[in-house]
Amino acid sequence: MKTFKLPVSVLVVIHTPALDVLLIRRADHAEFWQSVTGSVDAEDTDLRHTAAREVQEETGLAVQPADLLDWGMTNLYEIYPAWRHRYAPGVTRNTEHLFSLSVPAAVPVRLSPREHTAYQWLDWRAAAELCYSPSNAEAILQLPRRMQIPS
Repeated sequence: MKTFKLPVSVLVVIHTPALDVLLIRRADHAEFWQSVTGSVDAEDTDLRHTAAREVQEETGLAVQPADLLDWGMTNLYEIYPAWRHRYAPGVTRNTEHLFSLSVPAAVPVRLSPREHTAYQWLDWRAAAELCYSPSNAEAILQLPRRMQIPS
């Protein structure tokens, strides 16, 4: 029996105090630069835990759930057709919960080669421009306000 992904995910914008943002390039779509993302597992529905797990899996950065800032925001979006086969038949929309993680500096990360092939730290404006996902770009554009830093 096939196990389908749940249509609930997290987006974690990792940034420095100077608002340099970490972007990672997807292995399955080289033009997709993004922040850390990942789906909730059926056995783990705590969003903060999911976000910490995804940060660890995708970057190698060991963080605790309490290290993440929950923005209390969600995005509802259409799942790209190329990835709908991962979800139960008829599921076309995903609810994405937003988090951020501040790190002291633009640190090296260890990518999961199965998921990502490259990373870069960019100024928040450049990072937002490079993001493939409009909801990810919008989250990055909100960083100065969220972190209460004048843009």
